[in-house]
Amino acid sequence: MKDALTRLTPLGVMVLALLREDDMHPYEMIRLMRQRHDDRIVSLTNGTMYHTVARLEKCGLLAEVGVDRDGNRPERTTYALTDAGDAAVIEWVRRELPLLDRPVEFRVALAEAHNLSREETIALLRVRLAGLAAARDVHQRGRAGALAKGVLDQYLVEIDREGALLAADHDWLAGFLNRLAHPDFVWGAHEKTDRYLAQREAARS
Repeated sequence: MKDALTRLTPLGVMVLALLREDDMHPYEMIRLMRQRHDDRIVSLTNGTMYHTVARLEKCGLLAEVGVDRDGNRPERTTYALTDAGDAAVIEWVRRELPLLDRPVEFRVALAEAHNLSREETIALLRVRLAGLAAARDVHQRGRAGALAKGVLDQYLVEIDREGALLAADHDWLAGFLNRLAHPDFVWGAHEKTDRYLAQREAARS
């Protein structure tokens, strides 16, 4: 499992997370991810998708379950998540969610955090929140120390920006944790709505 986790890419995690919903062929995965604007987070092309699926199959994280051909369309191979793949999604998100120094991985972990329980997600994000608060405080002390030594503001512009981003990230996460803790905030597995089913049907066609 440890070796599989180290080899998982952000796109690979999102593919495995899709298969937690249902069996799919790569074309459907691509269309669903584009409908959901996941291509904001990861680079998504036909080539990268098929390469990623092949690597995941080689690692035993997904498996072929059928080949369909509809009319003149090319054959489409459908894949299902293996037990190892299911566990890999959970462990990868669990590992990445509290970390501060892996921004791309964090965005994917946050996007897939609904695969964890509400309670565990809150616990992991509280660790991240504490880390952000500590990083913000260190940053503020460092900037104040530079100013006290006579460093001109013009040399601290980028540092000012970094401080603003840390503060904004901290404040957003604190607010999100309050929302997530409320029982009315839908989280995790839920009933597949007509809208969801229509989206899936559109992605298959």
